[in-house]
Amino acid sequence: MPRHRTRRSALSGLVAAVVLLLAGSAAGGVYLVGHSPDDASPAAAAVSSASSPSATTGPSEESEVDLDAELAGALAPLADGADVSVAVLDTESGASAAYGDGTYDAASIVKVDILAALLLQAQDEDRELNGAERAYAEAMIRRSDNTSATELLKVIGGEEGLDAANVRLGLTGTKAAHAWGLTQTTSADQVRLLEAVSGADSVLSEASRAYLTELMGQVEADQRWGVSAAGTDAVLKNGWMPRTTTGLWDVNSIGRVRSGGHTVLVAVLSRGHATQEAGIGLVETVAKAAVAVTDAAGGSG
Repeated sequence: MPRHRTRRSALSGLVAAVVLLLAGSAAGGVYLVGHSPDDASPAAAAVSSASSPSATTGPSEESEVDLDAELAGALAPLADGADVSVAVLDTESGASAAYGDGTYDAASIVKVDILAALLLQAQDEDRELNGAERAYAEAMIRRSDNTSATELLKVIGGEEGLDAANVRLGLTGTKAAHAWGLTQTTSADQVRLLEAVSGADSVLSEASRAYLTELMGQVEADQRWGVSAAGTDAVLKNGWMPRTTTGLWDVNSIGRVRSGGHTVLVAVLSRGHATQEAGIGLVETVAKAAVAVTDAAGGSG
């Protein structure tokens, strides 16, 4: 995402407010390595390091503000010892911001990618999903069923098939893995995937986009945490996974929300949490901060 700038007057009070919000909720986090994904429950707190330049450009009448820098400033109180990356895009104003440019384990957010690849394959073959594929797809997204994800990864041609689909979907920093939860991805790529799922300018057909979005709007109640904290009318998919070598948790959330009268795409990736609950708390806090930055920019015109 290109760098976004907006008028400083629109954002002057935002960072201070968000810093107070984040400072009140922070939690720790360390790095991690190795296990398999979820089929679990909900949970709260930790954040990353590097701030990455990435968002959209627009003219300004007063001193300009780099939204990536604004977001980095808002997240600074949590950055010590934590590891998180976030990307956000207001689809109506074009305002975007990003923090952290590393790659992360996808965990179960890769299930959206797997279904997008399956729908592309069905489009190429000029067919509908068959009964078994639909049953797997619905269990995989609504319940985060792992067996269903494994079966559909086989249908699309394994990790090679997923990588090929990702080229068409515009994902440039994602590398599929046979153990699909260990697929490596970036928050920027996850926003690109959400654009493919939500936007008209997509290789996915209108029917495919509608089906995927419908399922993401029907995830089970105990899995509706994450980016949903940043707005209303959320359609989302979460991923959570303890690593066997450390016992620490990956916790991720991607989705679309309504905020400030706009549709906003948000992806938060994180790792190194002592508990799933701590990770969920962090992801929700970071999602709120990111959407607050683009809300202010979008409202400033």
